Amino acid sequence: MTELDEFLVGEEVAKHFYAYEQALSDNNVDVMNAYFCQDDDTVRFGINEMQRGPKELFEWRAGATPVPKGRTLAQTTVKVLGSDVAVVSTTFTYPGRPFLGRQSQIWVRQENGWSIAHAHVSEIPN
Repeated sequence: MTELDEFLVGEEVAKHFYAYEQALSDNNVDVMNAYFCQDDDTVRFGINEMQRGPKELFEWRAGATPVPKGRTLAQTTVKVLGSDVAVVSTTFTYPGRPFLGRQSQIWVRQENGWSIAHAHVSEIPN
């Protein structure tokens, strides 16, 4: 992969990452669900829960509490691992909440576009 290809893949994945983040802030469940791979090996490991596969993820997301308003991202990076795989890592905070969050996602290019194959969310006292 050339340097230009790596840059373009990073730009594509970043675009989709920020669209997912907007859906998360808007609590747009349909868009959030659509960004996850639709196979049984897809994993989302959250702060207090874990889902494997689209059925568990969609059921959890339907009843999940929306993220608090004012979510702020920092230190967002996109590490391109190949023409069809990238890892996004970011930290996040919420106003008045004494925690620093970390979010990591593995993005894969599939026939229908970029999707999240694995996600991990955690928080530590700040």
